[in-house]
Amino acid sequence: MAYRIKEVDASDDEIADIIRGFNREIGQFPELTDAELDGFHCHWWLAYLDKEPVGFAGVVPSQRLLNVGYLKRAGVMPAHRGHGLQVRLLKARERKARAIGWTHLVTETTNTVHSANNCIRAGFKLYEPETRWAYEHSLYWIKRI
Repeated sequence: MAYRIKEVDASDDEIADIIRGFNREIGQFPELTDAELDGFHCHWWLAYLDKEPVGFAGVVPSQRLLNVGYLKRAGVMPAHRGHGLQVRLLKARERKARAIGWTHLVTETTNTVHSANNCIRAGFKLYEPETRWAYEHSLYWIKRI
């Protein structure tokens, strides 16, 4: 199978609908706003198998830390997991963050061990932010880029 990762324009209604659909299918995230999809320095990727989108990921400016990108959302459909797509999506977002000039990336994971392991594989370290922004049981991750 030949998967590819492509940065997409989430201001396009069709692309935004695909991303929102993936976001709903994952089921644990709140709905995405228009500002989160096509705001200044908001970037999104889709993972494709041939022409079929099978995963998504985004990076947006952190609202809590200066000059830092926040890994907004990510997900791969169950039938396509285990092919390294999450790590490839992480690397694409890291390249974009460097190009923008951000100094760090941050994110959080909840009770998904595979997400935490992907963060570790990508060089993220656990940290405790001054103000927690996610769920009570979230783990927070940071990477200097």
